[in-house]
Amino acid sequence: MEENSRVILVHRDRYLVRNGEETHYCVLTGSLRYREEYPVVGDYVEITVNPFGDSLIRSILPRRTVFYRPDRGGHADGFAKNLQVQPLVANIDYVFIITSLNHDFSLNRIARYAAMAAAGGAVPVAVLTKADQCPDAEEMEKRAAELSDRLRAVAVSAYTGFGLDRLREYFAPGTTIALLGSSGAGKSTLVNTLAGREVMRTGGIREEDSKGRHTTTHREMIEINGVNFIDTPGLRELGMIGAEEGISGTFSDIAELISQCAFSDCTHGNEPGCAVRKALEDGSLEPERWKTYLRLERENRWNKITKNEIMMNNAMNRRKMREQRKGRGCP
Repeated sequence: MEENSRVILVHRDRYLVRNGEETHYCVLTGSLRYREEYPVVGDYVEITVNPFGDSLIRSILPRRTVFYRPDRGGHADGFAKNLQVQPLVANIDYVFIITSLNHDFSLNRIARYAAMAAAGGAVPVAVLTKADQCPDAEEMEKRAAELSDRLRAVAVSAYTGFGLDRLREYFAPGTTIALLGSSGAGKSTLVNTLAGREVMRTGGIREEDSKGRHTTTHREMIEINGVNFIDTPGLRELGMIGAEEGISGTFSDIAELISQCAFSDCTHGNEPGCAVRKALEDGSLEPERWKTYLRLERENRWNKITKNEIMMNNAMNRRKMREQRKGRGCP
């Protein structure tokens, strides 16, 4: 049995695992498939090496950190039937939220990624690419950093090299960094620049809306000078679920205000002694920040309720099926 093996590539039902200088293609044991326990890129696993074919992943070691996204089983938000949380990457130190400083720039999207990264235990870093195309790059960096005291922000340009030295502060040997963001945000270009050669294929963007084409189709870990980068397919939107701690950490100032309200069940409407409403009135809390918090908090709460309802319905259906089998005399 091999230990300290790490999943560096997931492609359907096969996994590429690195152990020191060796790599092995692996499949899961029947027990892991039965329990529906699937490794993700960044997982540490125990394997049994097969020199004549695919090796076996026998177990997944406990995850230090993880980045989740809601898995809706292929259904739209309003018709979620199998709402679960799906791990994307594991055992990461930083989540680089790659956001292009073009027409597709969104503080709301950065806040979502930051909250989910913090919820999973990783440090969120907003990497604002294509700074050479934005005359207000430093101002945009400041606005992103102000989203949270847990969030760091760096504006960079792969074309001019602007900001790359600041980014390299995160590149201690052995560090694992997940690259997340929309297609066309510049994830692959950034990695190629850092590597000094083309290690990832890049794609263009549509000029009319600054939205990119998918060039990364699977999650893969690439080591560059001792630093592990996990590239992921572009995510257009990221839903919220199970992110209570991440949201309160990302919006720690709002969480502090809420704790100061006179009533524990304050709705921040017309109640007397509402610290949130007072902060909005005196300008110490920006209305747009409050709206972003409410949007993420409500979505997270709705998804949590929906997931609980799904679990209850599934349990009731299983109980009903058992009763029907007993009624037919089945064991």
